[in-house]
Amino acid sequence: MTAQVHTTAIVEKGAELGVNVSIGPYCVIGAEVKLGDEVELKSHVVVDGRTSIGEGTVVFPFASLGHAPQDLKYKGEKSELLIGKNNKIREHVTMNPGTEGGNMNTIVGDGSLFMMASHVAHDCIVGNSVVMANNATLAGHVEVGDFAIIGGLAAVHQFVRIGPYAMIGGMSGVEYDVIPFGLVKGERAHLAGLNYIGLERRGFTKEQVHTLMKAFKFLFNEKGTLAERTEKIADDYKNEQVVMRIIDFIRAKEGRSLLQPKTSSG
Repeated sequence: MTAQVHTTAIVEKGAELGVNVSIGPYCVIGAEVKLGDEVELKSHVVVDGRTSIGEGTVVFPFASLGHAPQDLKYKGEKSELLIGKNNKIREHVTMNPGTEGGNMNTIVGDGSLFMMASHVAHDCIVGNSVVMANNATLAGHVEVGDFAIIGGLAAVHQFVRIGPYAMIGGMSGVEYDVIPFGLVKGERAHLAGLNYIGLERRGFTKEQVHTLMKAFKFLFNEKGTLAERTEKIADDYKNEQVVMRIIDFIRAKEGRSLLQPKTSSG
């Protein structure tokens, strides 16, 4: 079945539409846009620039995808916004392409939910099965791991990394990297523990959670330096894959500050 395009929609010449694409009333699609099979744009959606949207993704009214980055350093370079499969992109969501100062692309994975008015800025990399709640915002160059949840009105500072399975509480301002499985809350956010509910929901065993808990307590102990504690855990838990995900996250960008518990001197 060919694409279904409402008579009031505008699809510029050159746009590529997959099989069973549905474009609702008053949508505007730019010339360099690529829509995969069974993509659905409800109505009043604007997609511009070098933007591709993977199959099965549904975009709700008044979303704006692929317009120029909100970055004063952007000079019109032909960067991209790459959105994966089976995402739900709700009303008033904004996503911008990359810049020359970053990756030249913004990448969104598969199966995520972007609630009303959430924002993905230039050069971000968002993993799979992520949830961004209403008005949650990512500044430029942010990385978000798989299965992370970012609560409503939370704001993530530029270049920050959010590890897989992390939970960011609503109205939190996140200035530093968040370890995988971390639970974050506070107006000026702090690490409040592990995301136990998320771990349970994702099928981690009690033994894995208990192991993570022991490693977490030692990692953020006040004795010694964080680097020393990291190496100690890497040695003690080298056969515990779930703990090594945290160690690998820290080692991937050594020198970057980690979000800490309130009681820890780091």
